[in-house]
Amino acid sequence: MASDPTAEQILAEITAMLVETVGDEFLLADEVTLATTFNEDLALESIEFVALAELLQQRYGSAVDLIAFLAEKDMEEILAMTVGDLVSHIAGPPAPAGVVATAPAG
Repeated sequence: MASDPTAEQILAEITAMLVETVGDEFLLADEVTLATTFNEDLALESIEFVALAELLQQRYGSAVDLIAFLAEKDMEEILAMTVGDLVSHIAGPPAPAGVVATAPAG
C-alpha cells in the first residue's frame, strides 16, 4: 500500500506545477513556501488558476478539485489563500485523536 504524500512532497509538486503554469522566468521554485500567497506573492490570474486546477486533477485525480475548494471560500479567503492552504487541502484532514480505523463487520 502506498503511503500518503507528505506536506513537503505536496509542496514540491505544487511548486513544480506553478513553475509549469506561470513559467520559470516569472517564478523560481525556491521562492515558493507554505506561506506564499497566490494573490499577493504569485499574482496568479484566473486562467492560471484553471491551468493549476487541471494539473492538480491530473496528479491527484478527482479527490482534489481546486474549483470546488475555491467555491467554498468567500472573496477575502480566496485573496488571502496560501500555498500551505492548498497543501493542507490536498493532504486532507488529520484523523481525530483517539480514532482507530476498523474494518467493517460483514
